[in-house]
Amino acid sequence: MLDRVTSMQVFARVAALGSFSAAARALGLSQTMVTKHVAALEERLGIKLLHRSTRRLVLTEGGRHYLAAVERILAEIEEAEASAGLDRIEPRGTLRLNVPVTFGFREIAPALADFSRLYPALRVDLGLADRYVELIEEGWDLAIRVGRLKDSSLVARRLAPCRLMICGAPSYLDRHGVPQSVEDLARHNCLGYTLSSTISADRWVFGTDGDVVVPVKGNLRANNGDALLAAALAGQGLIYQPTFLVGDGLRSGALVRVLPDLPTYELSVHAVLPSGRQAPAKVRAVVAFLAERFAPKPHWDRGL
Repeated sequence: MLDRVTSMQVFARVAALGSFSAAARALGLSQTMVTKHVAALEERLGIKLLHRSTRRLVLTEGGRHYLAAVERILAEIEEAEASAGLDRIEPRGTLRLNVPVTFGFREIAPALADFSRLYPALRVDLGLADRYVELIEEGWDLAIRVGRLKDSSLVARRLAPCRLMICGAPSYLDRHGVPQSVEDLARHNCLGYTLSSTISADRWVFGTDGDVVVPVKGNLRANNGDALLAAALAGQGLIYQPTFLVGDGLRSGALVRVLPDLPTYELSVHAVLPSGRQAPAKVRAVVAFLAERFAPKPHWDRGL
């Protein structure tokens, strides 16, 4: 019977290189042996892992899920072996990191360039999604979440504060006037974000504990902060968004902060990961890196 871990290693290399022959050359095996390893896995699992054709290999849906699990298992095996002989475990393998779209594009993706230079043996699989992902079920090592966390079994570490500000373009404020109180927001075009259950397209929340709730309305609702920012910069209306999104516009003068003395609702940026076992070295490394990069005061609040 073929060794299961070796078969996993062979399958992962076939998936990465896209062919049996390339995997065979990389592993120093015959193509026949590579084929036997993959076939043994498929027989054990009772599913097809790959669609084979004369031109290329394509992972099946089951193959994609199995590959994600295999990469985690192989990384943990490497880490366990390294820990037996080294005081310092070098992060390696694949880190599967899920982040919100706007924050991921603006803050996490640029940071990963520096992170990869620190840990060249580690590959990052970055997922951008604004929906609430299930870490264990979907195979993510950790996620970055912006907001106030709900009670859960996940382990969370606060990475940075996340302030919200109301702002609009000078052209909009010249046409419609500058609000002097939260009551004035009722007569303004307030562009709404649809994915938040707290600060929604129909109500904006203020105060440290969110105890001031103001109904708002506007002619644009969107499930993406960058879309609302683009509309606000074009003079369409007011937005109530995090400073990592509006900070550049405020510093350049393309946006003007409205009601600056109003206590806004403060959120946080958290790293969340599954509980129940010690976090792998790759997870500890990225959490420590991001905490140092963003703390004590995140760069997106510079000058605000």
